Amino acid sequence: MSKSIVSQVINLKESVDYQAGSVVSKTLIGKKSGTATLFAFDAGQGLSEHTAPYDALVHIVDGEAEITISGVSYTVKEGEIIIMPANEPHALTAQKAFKMMLVMIKSQD
Repeated sequence: MSKSIVSQVINLKESVDYQAGSVVSKTLIGKKSGTATLFAFDAGQGLSEHTAPYDALVHIVDGEAEITISGVSYTVKEGEIIIMPANEPHALTAQKAFKMMLVMIKSQD
């Protein structure tokens, strides 16, 4: 975990910058039990379809994303969340630039 943000109020939108043609990530919390990672996706960027062994909560911080879960496409906008269920195929596409926070709790409860 970055010591610079511990016990600090931060603005998520300002904590990671867009980079042309890239996906930028910044780990806010990285523990064995789970992670919180901030991402900035430039338009046209994304994550190809994959699965994860744990549920993942996506919070859109800026812009909007197209998120596909088990073949169903969702448009998720700033201020909205979606939970991608464990072991279900999912993918993300930036139709235009967006920022998100991804929270994974590594538990199978």
